[in-house]
Amino acid sequence: MNTPFATIPDDGTPLRVLVVGAGGMGRAWLRTVEASPLVELAGIVDLDLDAAAEAAASLGRPDLPVGAGTAALASDVGAQAVINVTVPAAHHPVTTEALAAGLPVLGEKPVASTVAQGLSLAAAAELHGQLFMVSQSRRYNRQLFDAKQLSSSLGPVGIVSAEFFKAPHFGGFRDAMDHPLLLDMAIHQFDMARFLLDADPVSVFCEEYNPSWSWYRGDAGSTAIFEMTGGARFVFTGSWCSPGQETSWNASWRISGEHGTVLWDGDNEPVSSLAATAGPGEDPGQEIAGSLRDFVSAVRTGSTPMGRVHQNIMSLAMVEAAIHSASSGTRVSVDALLEDSYQQALLAERDPAVRDVLTSWTSVRDALASESIRL
Repeated sequence: MNTPFATIPDDGTPLRVLVVGAGGMGRAWLRTVEASPLVELAGIVDLDLDAAAEAAASLGRPDLPVGAGTAALASDVGAQAVINVTVPAAHHPVTTEALAAGLPVLGEKPVASTVAQGLSLAAAAELHGQLFMVSQSRRYNRQLFDAKQLSSSLGPVGIVSAEFFKAPHFGGFRDAMDHPLLLDMAIHQFDMARFLLDADPVSVFCEEYNPSWSWYRGDAGSTAIFEMTGGARFVFTGSWCSPGQETSWNASWRISGEHGTVLWDGDNEPVSSLAATAGPGEDPGQEIAGSLRDFVSAVRTGSTPMGRVHQNIMSLAMVEAAIHSASSGTRVSVDALLEDSYQQALLAERDPAVRDVLTSWTSVRDALASESIRL
């Protein structure tokens, strides 16, 4: 099987990267990049050059190159890859520019603002033969891997549930969002459920609601029931306005199988009703540092990382399908949503070569599941 994206052989030097986005999350990534021996920060891109310069100074590197254009600065400083930490609305244009410049991209979630834009980015990655990986940082948690390992002894798993109850007072844009919990947070748990089950969504029925005391304009609570491939159900119940006895940011999990149950509170070691213990399993690294390590390994070796764009689109599809279900009061088919998004992507695509790649797909789900994408 051919490697589905170009690689950059390891010559013993760190991978030179640009970080695009100098906001709060951008600065978290900048600190992670600076702390990693695997990469070297070559520059910072932001439309606000003062913000980029301030971010560079905060690292103790006031002479670090900054710029407003990704491809231009990458060329100037010899960057080999891009970390896209812009706001979701900028994910599509920034990643498209980087891929077209021959640069692999590690992007913050979500893959894009819409599934349709995500499909465009998957096609662009194929066209240019470059890796685009989405950082679903909460997958990078050893305890999550241990919970999955423990669940392998349960026999067939039929139900996975996640409860998420927090009460953050963010202020700003989240307080005014239409779907603050589903759009800004639940994608983490939806993606983690896909990982635990090794399954993708088939359909969903979701209800959104807003308690009378909520300080959010949009619905801050929701319950969603997903049918997954293989027949298991994933049930998510959450609230962003529930003070007291709050859950972990990772949520609280129950994995129910034929022979027993695994519980994980999101912060401590998972436990099994079968008195089993997790062995010395894989250590994926921790959150964005784990994402970065996975990305560099993939770029160096051609291995398929968690979060490769073709697979990660399904996590955003779960969010969009849940929102459509809550808005319509009906069960939503994920295949129907994918087909509708595909038609939107074809209509919106401005690059004829990317459109040709999209047109070549005979099935959206098959294209997203493929591990052998042509260069």
